[in-house]
Amino acid sequence: MERTGIDIGSRSIEVVILNGDRVQRRQCDTGHDPLNQVRRLLNGVRPDRAMVTGYGRQMLEVEWDLPAVTEIKAYARGVHYMDGSSRTILDIGGQDTKVIALGPDGRIRKFEMNDRCAAGTGKFLELMASCLGFSLEAFGAAAMTAETSVQINSMCAVFAESEVTSLVTRGVDRHAIARGVHKAVAGRAVTMLNRVRWTEPLVFAGGVARNPAMVQILERMLDVRVQVPEYPQFVGALGAALLA
Repeated sequence: MERTGIDIGSRSIEVVILNGDRVQRRQCDTGHDPLNQVRRLLNGVRPDRAMVTGYGRQMLEVEWDLPAVTEIKAYARGVHYMDGSSRTILDIGGQDTKVIALGPDGRIRKFEMNDRCAAGTGKFLELMASCLGFSLEAFGAAAMTAETSVQINSMCAVFAESEVTSLVTRGVDRHAIARGVHKAVAGRAVTMLNRVRWTEPLVFAGGVARNPAMVQILERMLDVRVQVPEYPQFVGALGAALLA
């Protein structure tokens, strides 16, 4: 039986196709026409069952009459499938941040979600990288090489942009600012983790989990090893495929 999970995020779309032991992964930018992007990703795929999750799941639920599941449930299922010992999930996505506490059976015990503004999300990091003249890929590397960090006082994207621009014009080292931005985002994530009374093992999923500076800073703040799946950005789509 072939099962397909589709995760329509604000920045990218991920598809996982399960057929026995075979796993296919496909990804593209969400763009201005998500429906057409999904059609392109599903070219040649005729699944027996399919399920959609993510920021834009209602689109396929309405247009294609596909069953939908929340990101919270999809991430919980995906992570528990990969490692049944996992107890907490942190997902920093393009437009939101999620923290999910799991019980021993993989059921959701408690969760926190920030989806009301860009603060502490991948979009926030993308904006700050642009302000500092780094590509998103180079941003994390710049933060890793910084010997010091500068405190960023505002987590509002608009005010933080002004603050960072002011620091640059005063001649503050861009690498130190980059590390300060990462520490500010990590600090916000730690606050959310503490609200769910997180426990180890902690899994870091979502696209931002590929940022080595964010992983390093979180590990130092929490004094634990943060586990990052091999394909962290596909966790939601995997969970949707399994639930299908």
